[in-house]
Amino acid sequence: MKFSIVALTLLPYAAAFSASKPAFRSSSAMSMHKVPVFDEVCDTTGVTLTRFMNEVALLNPELTELTYLFGGIDTACKALSNLVKRSQLPSSNTLGYQGEVNVQGEDQKKLDVISNDVLKRALRFTGRLGVLASEEEDVPVDLMNEKEVLLDDTGKYTAVFDPLDGSSNVDAGIPTGTIIGIYEHDDECDADGDGDNCLANTLRPGTNLVAAAYCLYSSSCFFTLTLGNGVYCFTLDEQIGEFVLSKPNVKIPETSAIYSMNEANFNMWDEPLKEVVEGWRNGTGASGKKFSSRYIGAMVGDVHRTLLYGGVFGYPGDTKNPNGKLRLLYEGAPMSFIMEQAGGLSTTGTQRVMEIVPEVVHQRVPIMMGSKNDIQEIIDAYAKHNAE
Repeated sequence: MKFSIVALTLLPYAAAFSASKPAFRSSSAMSMHKVPVFDEVCDTTGVTLTRFMNEVALLNPELTELTYLFGGIDTACKALSNLVKRSQLPSSNTLGYQGEVNVQGEDQKKLDVISNDVLKRALRFTGRLGVLASEEEDVPVDLMNEKEVLLDDTGKYTAVFDPLDGSSNVDAGIPTGTIIGIYEHDDECDADGDGDNCLANTLRPGTNLVAAAYCLYSSSCFFTLTLGNGVYCFTLDEQIGEFVLSKPNVKIPETSAIYSMNEANFNMWDEPLKEVVEGWRNGTGASGKKFSSRYIGAMVGDVHRTLLYGGVFGYPGDTKNPNGKLRLLYEGAPMSFIMEQAGGLSTTGTQRVMEIVPEVVHQRVPIMMGSKNDIQEIIDAYAKHNAE
């Protein structure tokens, strides 16, 4: 089955509104990136993603090329949403396994491979990409020649992504999603060299991200993004074929009464985490609330719910998997960027996820993210335990 991915054409329109709100990232972000300026249009529900990104480009000319990249991502997510919806039909030929194993040692489903190809094509044809790394690729990929590293003198950005998070749940109709992180491409990458310095474009901490997004394929198709100035959630209107802004400037509640973790592993967790969760269960934690458990088992779905309603999503390390199961580069860092931009926190328990520098492309990391006060309770518990 073949799919044709065409990047959206960005059209000019009226000048930007004057009511803009400049901002800069705090020094704690350890980044020199200027925070984009937004205006009234960017906070108006019903605005399409295309119009939103055009407005961003008008107010922030340095991000003009980023709008083209998101045009390709926009189109790819629409195609993937349709693929997921049709996957149960006998004629779709997308279910089952590909017969290959990815670098993580996981059996690849046909839908994983197709999703990866759809995103690669979409990003390739924007002409704005320098290097790409994906969960389904052993190493960063050359989109043009299928070599190890994409070397493109015109590419301004580096993209990392998980093409179909939770793909094992597709057969049961459980939500799945796509996760994407965007970095600026290193101008010193030498296309005539051996490529090592270009490959290093993908091995950077989340504090260097310029944008992150996820697309959730569920009851509706949701596209949530951050450009470093808040979190914006769009919903696909299939009647017009456009993502429209449904939740501008999303803020996660600071305190909650929900946690989302695989409790089958409870006895293998670190002692500080077990103590905190036990307190939540009994209502003896810092908030005094008795928590309830909500766990889908697919990161995008669990994080989306946590973002909207508050709570804690976690895939912590344990005695079997000390580094957890989630990948830092294309799951942990992008989702942590989104969570922090919504006012939440993301930690391993002892370290801010956004500040971890990857050593290898597929590095795993323990992750707990969500409401500020609840995550702080976990951080404090680890600090107290380590001080004893």
